[in-house]
Amino acid sequence: MGCCASNTAGGSKASRVARWRSTGIIGLRDSKLKTFPDEVIVMERAVRTLDLTHNKISDVPAEISKLINMQRLLIADNLIERLPGNLGKLQSLKVLMLDGNRISCLPDELGQLIRLEQLSISRNMLIYLPDTIGSLRNLVLLNVSNNRLKSLPESVGSCASLEEIQANDNVIEELPASLCNLVQLKSLCLDNNQVKQIPDGLLKDCKSLQNLSLHNNPISMDEFQLMEGYQEFEERRKKKFDKQIDSNVMISSKGLDVGVDK
Repeated sequence: MGCCASNTAGGSKASRVARWRSTGIIGLRDSKLKTFPDEVIVMERAVRTLDLTHNKISDVPAEISKLINMQRLLIADNLIERLPGNLGKLQSLKVLMLDGNRISCLPDELGQLIRLEQLSISRNMLIYLPDTIGSLRNLVLLNVSNNRLKSLPESVGSCASLEEIQANDNVIEELPASLCNLVQLKSLCLDNNQVKQIPDGLLKDCKSLQNLSLHNNPISMDEFQLMEGYQEFEERRKKKFDKQIDSNVMISSKGLDVGVDK
């Protein structure tokens, strides 16, 4: 009976691996894993999407660099403290989700992920972002909320495709002037920080900006309204919400304000 059970288990595993190879999608969410699975590494080029969300993995092995065709790596809600430098070899990667870990810094090699479109690393222990983040020219979404960041690097202004920055619940005191270069930026969220002022040209130069949220920061509504480009920003914001209302989209009362406390 034990032999049969073993054969069944072996067959089940073989079937799972065969399915992974066929689809390129490996789903191991909520699997109680404590280590990065070896059977994933040996699949190398076959992996397109890897979901290891909500496990107890504490280490990402250097061998992850073998998964060179991987486009989506979802490894949120684990116990990871650091990432290997050769993560930068995953140059097919478009989505990297690392939320809810214990990461205090990102490797400089992150900047080698030239196809990356979404980087989400909220609820970690980041104290700074590497300057090399500016090399991510295809990055559309950056989520670094709920960390320990005191600033954003000047190089973030080189992320020419950025449309959304989520940096709520940090200790950010000042913003780089280079944010004004982000002409595609639509949403900038900085609630619950220590921001005293925003770059002078932000509202004027970021001509796509529709949402700027600065709740619970030491910046006043009066200062905000006096900024160059404020009226144009207001028109864009109202146009956005009018369009949502016309589409029968429900929005909260908080969503209708300008995002600055009075």
